[in-house]
Amino acid sequence: MAALTFIHQNLLHSTPKLTTSKPNLKPKRTKTKLSIQTIRESPQASFTDQFVLQLADSLEDSLPSSSSSLPLQKLRDNSSEALLSTQWPSRKDESFRFTDTSFIKNSDINPISHPPNSLDLLEVSRDTQFESFNFVDGFLVDSSFSSSKLPDGVYVGSLSKLSSEGILKRVCELLGDFEWGDLFWSVNGLGAPDLMVVYVPEGCRVENPIYLKYIAVEGADKGSKKMPLSNPRVFVLVEKGGEVGIVEEFVGKAGSECYWTNSVLEVVVGEGGKVSHSYVQKQSLSAAHIKWTSVRQEKTSTYELVEVSTGGKLSRHNVHVQQLGSDTVTELTTFHLSVGDQTQDLHSRIVLDHPRGYSQQLHKCIVAHSSGQAVFDGNVKVNRYAQQTDAGQLTRSLLLEPRATVNVKPNLQIIADDVKCSHGAAISDLEDSQLFYFQARGIDLETAREALVFSFGAEVIDKLPYSFVQKQVKDHVKALLKSRRKGSS
Repeated sequence: MAALTFIHQNLLHSTPKLTTSKPNLKPKRTKTKLSIQTIRESPQASFTDQFVLQLADSLEDSLPSSSSSLPLQKLRDNSSEALLSTQWPSRKDESFRFTDTSFIKNSDINPISHPPNSLDLLEVSRDTQFESFNFVDGFLVDSSFSSSKLPDGVYVGSLSKLSSEGILKRVCELLGDFEWGDLFWSVNGLGAPDLMVVYVPEGCRVENPIYLKYIAVEGADKGSKKMPLSNPRVFVLVEKGGEVGIVEEFVGKAGSECYWTNSVLEVVVGEGGKVSHSYVQKQSLSAAHIKWTSVRQEKTSTYELVEVSTGGKLSRHNVHVQQLGSDTVTELTTFHLSVGDQTQDLHSRIVLDHPRGYSQQLHKCIVAHSSGQAVFDGNVKVNRYAQQTDAGQLTRSLLLEPRATVNVKPNLQIIADDVKCSHGAAISDLEDSQLFYFQARGIDLETAREALVFSFGAEVIDKLPYSFVQKQVKDHVKALLKSRRKGSS
């Protein structure tokens, strides 16, 4: 499927370092860096990216000196090995054809080695009706969540504090077992200071959502070359028949600080289990935000994602869902908003391998700035044995300014022959007929445009499963659209 590139001027066209074993103790990491130097001088150096190796060096230096648990050490070892043969992505790579990451590469990247001394900014995490777990610059530093309110057998917290051998064994079996990750996946795997674990035992339903708040505190001034890097990582395991809601919210200090959040969420849903995932990203408009979400679903399980992304100079979400059993349900509903010189990018992949799978995806985006860009690359693959699959994909884009740009690449690959599948893409400005409808009822043009633009995104926001989160996101989106109107007036 060729990509569709649309620029708001009625122009539419189609265009077809590291050693493999990483020691636990800080002094031994010196030996690792010596091995990297040997790699650079060897004939095989042409197969490595020197910039990536330097980044790996700095990630290792930022890690805690204490020994790591077996699952985390295994993850770091595998990530170190992967980085040896991984190049920094460029526009020549198909998956980054429309996404320029040089903004990150040209910066002075400094992995954050410890949380800030003062945690005063944690007060921004109190504006929620839910008890929350708080990440500050990638470190799990505080929790207002009372474990006594969790059902028996449920564990939510740091891997380093996990005492159950049974849960630890399950995490070790499943963590990082993913072949589709890119450089940013491996950077997180090497640089994550700890791992947060959410474990739901068989047949258990967690009533209140697990609210994860990621707060970026350390940041450089806008225009500065410095870019602090954080690597938070969360692993969610829901056993057979379990159910849980996960809310992720990414925020930063008020202002235009420059930083890079490189986050990973792994989800494993057992037979008949359900995970409801809400993801809200509203970081600085000068920041880089790259996120991976990897989901594995056993038979008759359900995974639902509702996403709203408005922040970041560069924001990219990679979603990979694999259905590992029959009668499995996957729903992805996403909304991206670009109100400045921003790139909002969603790359999704859904793989169906078993009968009677169900998959529905709706992606909507608004580009409200002449330098803004949105990217959608959605791949749904229905393999040979996924008979009687019902899969649908729709992307709709709204361009509000001259030279606002969107690149869409819907891709539906069908090998099975007994399926019901559809996909579509629509790109437009507001329609005159819609505006006329409002004006004919005495509503002025500006108010009409405001109502139509907001309702375009509200279709996704209304699917957020918690009313408090809905209200918070709606107020945020309205404020962004209002600031955009003031800036253009």
